[in-house]
Amino acid sequence: MNFTSVNPYTQKKLKSYPALSSQALDQKIKQADQAFNGWSELSLEDRMAYFRKIAAHLRSEKQRYAELMTAEMGKTLKEAMAEIEKCAVGCDYYLANAPRFLADLTIETEAKKSFVAYQPLGIVLAVMPWNFPFWQVFRFAIPSLLAGNVGLLKHAANVSGCSLAIEEIFRACDFPAGVFQSLLIESKTVETVLKDSRVKAVTLTGSEKAGASVASIAGSQIKKSVLELGGSDALIVLADADLEKAAEVAAHSRMQNAGQSCIAAKRFIVEKAVKKEFTDRVLHHIGLIQQGDPMSESTTMGPVARLDLAEAIDKQCADTVQQGARILHGGQRDGCNVQPILLDNVKPGMTAFDEETFGPLAVIVEAKDERDAIKLANQSNYGLGSALWTQDLERADRLARQIQAGSVFVNSLMRSDPRVPFGGVKLSGFGRELSEVGMKEFLNIKTVWME
Repeated sequence: MNFTSVNPYTQKKLKSYPALSSQALDQKIKQADQAFNGWSELSLEDRMAYFRKIAAHLRSEKQRYAELMTAEMGKTLKEAMAEIEKCAVGCDYYLANAPRFLADLTIETEAKKSFVAYQPLGIVLAVMPWNFPFWQVFRFAIPSLLAGNVGLLKHAANVSGCSLAIEEIFRACDFPAGVFQSLLIESKTVETVLKDSRVKAVTLTGSEKAGASVASIAGSQIKKSVLELGGSDALIVLADADLEKAAEVAAHSRMQNAGQSCIAAKRFIVEKAVKKEFTDRVLHHIGLIQQGDPMSESTTMGPVARLDLAEAIDKQCADTVQQGARILHGGQRDGCNVQPILLDNVKPGMTAFDEETFGPLAVIVEAKDERDAIKLANQSNYGLGSALWTQDLERADRLARQIQAGSVFVNSLMRSDPRVPFGGVKLSGFGRELSEVGMKEFLNIKTVWME
């Protein structure tokens, strides 16, 4: 069994990677198990020293890793460079805050001393996707490993080169053997790893189907899981919004990374009074997108990552049009190069409203008023991120609390930021990544009571 990387822009085969044998896989789990004791016993300051090396290494080798990412999954080189920098910034954030997050919490009781200690669990398995092949991994690895856990990565097959490059980063920064390892295994082998008694927890970023499978296996083993799954994020535009700014950010949010983002704005829910003006402004910004070779400086949107994904977007678009939607822009495709699509007259019950669309497809949904807009936003099985555009911040505060999502960004681009928790509700998953909350997901929050 081999995993083959294919350049989505040229469709040329890049490289094939052999899958791990069952014996090699067991050896890696054994090495991780042995590494945990020594790694977790290091002082936090000692572990932080390793992550200072990681941040410096990422920045010094940014171009090389970005080019690998672009070749394997097609995002523009500019986007790939920004992704590597974001990983380094994630290191900076936790280096500055981990001592505070992991400090014992003293609680006043009648005991002579009572406190909460935060201690690592052991091996954490990370099942990660291809769309942000470095950031998704480091988003998990930085806080989890800094806190004393060790990591095993099962990456998406089409970014096997990125998976091995990330393992190489930990080696290059002199991490003890076994603290972070990449597993080139089939999806069906995840169950074997997760059922191994030496593996204590799992984090998955991926599809609803993959999340349900991994969560059920973890549950059968009484193991902690954190799931960050799909999204059908609403971007609500009320009549008093700054329409030009809202349209610019909406187009950028939807079309960045060729639309392959869980938290991209996907359903543009617009008050009737400003729908035409907002739509015209969005069309203008979509028209400015330059498609082409993702390695080129002038390209602002690359291809989608695989042919099957391009075909899926085609089908979702065609189905939605058949159900009564109207194409305002796009609809053409050359291999993995999908022209940005904007659909109007989209309503609940239509494919592009109900399903997650993972590619450069945005839809305009008309709302009668703010109450209708919130109802439409919440009329989804997903609840990852959302955006709300209004110049009345008191109104925004009230409405943000009514939106069923893990995040609401007001007058801003929805994004993940190390300083704030990231995750969703409903079929978008459970648990949180990033911030202090995310760091504590894979820790034993231990009460110590002394009489």
